[in-house]
Amino acid sequence: MATPDAPKTPQIRLFATDAQRSLQLQVVNGSRTRLADVYYVLLRSNWRTVFAFVTLAYLALNALFGLGYWLLGGVQNTDGGYLDHFFFSVQTFGTIGYGAMYPLAKSTQWLVVIESVCSLFLSAMVTGLVFAKFARPTSRVLWSKSAVICDREGLPTLMFRMANERLNHVVEATLHAAIVRAEKTLEGETIRRVIDLQLVRNNSPTFILTWTAMHTIDTNSPLYGLTAEDLAKQQAEIVLTLMGLDDTIMQTIHARTSFLPHEISFATKYADVIGQVNGKRQLDYARLHEVVPAKLTWSLMGVDRPIENEVVKKAS
Repeated sequence: MATPDAPKTPQIRLFATDAQRSLQLQVVNGSRTRLADVYYVLLRSNWRTVFAFVTLAYLALNALFGLGYWLLGGVQNTDGGYLDHFFFSVQTFGTIGYGAMYPLAKSTQWLVVIESVCSLFLSAMVTGLVFAKFARPTSRVLWSKSAVICDREGLPTLMFRMANERLNHVVEATLHAAIVRAEKTLEGETIRRVIDLQLVRNNSPTFILTWTAMHTIDTNSPLYGLTAEDLAKQQAEIVLTLMGLDDTIMQTIHARTSFLPHEISFATKYADVIGQVNGKRQLDYARLHEVVPAKLTWSLMGVDRPIENEVVKKAS
């Protein structure tokens, strides 16, 4: 396998957020977001965005219908200004009907009919959106900020750590790991290739507290013989996907994350996060991302480097 040249632009994370993707990726000659995708976008958005969108849509529609009532006239007990007609539209849209203002002209009554139909559709859409967001199963998985590589059972091992923030049972949790990297074909073309990473244990009967997954770096591993510089040249990204059954809502949940080459820490291991305090087991989330120096036998992973790096030597 030929190794591609070092990338000239920053690597784009496969699981980047929408904000990160918009800053690092430019799409040309593609179709714009259609109206049919608005529901999908809102379903993915946070509650603040949904509330703002619904509020603006509600005010905009009432402002439009208020303008129509003001131009057509025929609404009784108003001062003739636009603001009263806007308030009449709000009462009509929300089926409030105080009775102080009411339409008499036929044209205005037909506009009331049109607004009532629009109100039904908007209310149904907002109700469905809110219900879907509440019913949508979500996970509270906290991933470590970096992956680590150190000796485990005498062999170099890549490790990932995660924690269940809800502390509930995630039954039959299954973790899938893969590396996505650029490779050159015999024809000289650069392609993106997905290679599975065999884990020592890829499932857990019940995921409650923490889980450290491990991949042994031997001659059969796609990471064998690679350093951080090699992974950067390949624009490699390690992708993790976790799936399991939440025993509270009895629905399948999933979580995912990824690690870029600079987020893989060589010759380190994770600090302990579980201890005993006053006879109780204590889980310290603040140390979930903490790493400490550890032994790494570079020669066993096919890299011509000292057996222990300088950090480990200084620590010892």
